Amino acid sequence: MNRLTVALVPLLLAAGAVSAQAQDPHAGHTMPAASPRPQPATPAPDPHAGHQMPARPAAQDPHAGHVMPPAQTLPAADPHAGHRMPAEPQVADPHAGHDMSTMAPSEQPDPPAGHAMATRSPAQDPHAGHDMSTTTSGPPDVPTSADNPGRPPEDPVPTAALSGPAHAADLVFGAEAMAAARRTLMRENGDIRTTAVVIDRLESGFGDRDDSWLWDVQGWSGGDINRFGWKSEGEGDVDGGLEDAEFQALYSRAVTPFWDIQAGVRQDFRPDGEDTTHLVLGFQGLAPHWWEIDAAAFLSTNGDLTARVEAEYDQRITQRLILQPRLEIDLSASDIPELEIGSGLSSVEAGLRLRYEFRKEFAPYVGIEWSRSFGDTADHIEARGGDPEDTRFVVGLKAWF
Repeated sequence: MNRLTVALVPLLLAAGAVSAQAQDPHAGHTMPAASPRPQPATPAPDPHAGHQMPARPAAQDPHAGHVMPPAQTLPAADPHAGHRMPAEPQVADPHAGHDMSTMAPSEQPDPPAGHAMATRSPAQDPHAGHDMSTTTSGPPDVPTSADNPGRPPEDPVPTAALSGPAHAADLVFGAEAMAAARRTLMRENGDIRTTAVVIDRLESGFGDRDDSWLWDVQGWSGGDINRFGWKSEGEGDVDGGLEDAEFQALYSRAVTPFWDIQAGVRQDFRPDGEDTTHLVLGFQGLAPHWWEIDAAAFLSTNGDLTARVEAEYDQRITQRLILQPRLEIDLSASDIPELEIGSGLSSVEAGLRLRYEFRKEFAPYVGIEWSRSFGDTADHIEARGGDPEDTRFVVGLKAWF
């Protein structure tokens, strides 16, 4: 037995040496922590790749019993780390500013495939994307006044030009001779004097009352600013003769291009009553929408204050056929029993006349007129057996010369 033991000892020692060589050469060694180093993004290559390794029994694993930390894959080192790289210019979009909406499909491959295309409106605007806010049509809006900065500069008026007389010709021909020449020039070319007579209404009326007739005429003589004007109205029955008439003599002055202020006197004539004189203050002209207005207030010598407003409008149907609405309103500040006039709104007349101008100066007409008295005026008419309301058919003539 002792001989067998002695014989096996060398064999056991040889087997231990062979086993020690097969162990991990770094076993028992303390390895310093590996410093990070650049590694590729892919796993590190196996150093034994391509070598034919002998089969190792499972029991011979050199790492058997060792706790191995999980392998970590280090990020690949950036070859440009630490380098200052210039910013890359942005690639210009070849379709910038183009409206690429609702393009028809095509069988050919689309070169801008993959681009985000904006929605296109049905009518493609060639100026889409352009700022057109300051663009105007037509010629540029450039002022044309003499002081426009775009014009050539002008020298100021010399002081000597304003130091002489108002009319330089006075220094040559004399002030008296030039004053007479200017008066002649004004009379012949500037201050033109005209005279006109306008027959606004010359008509007969037929209705429930007695047949009637009336006139409404006015005229003037003078220039464009200052005129002498006159007006006359009257009416009567065909069977009974003249009822009343009036005549006004007026000074008329233009205060605006379309309005005249008038002042003067009015004289009334009544075959069956007392004649009355009035002071007159009024205005006459063309209102907006082409209404012809004639309004006046009258103060009689008896202290009675009355007023009248007339309005007419010419509506042309053709160049010769004209329809004219007309309205007249009478008012009084007090009762005037002798004239059958009550205070307040006395009466209203509204008419519609259709005239045909054979010439501008001669135009016959036909029409209809309605009249109505109010308040105490109506009471006075009813007290004597009259009707405060009346409608009549009229035929007349409008002319001027």
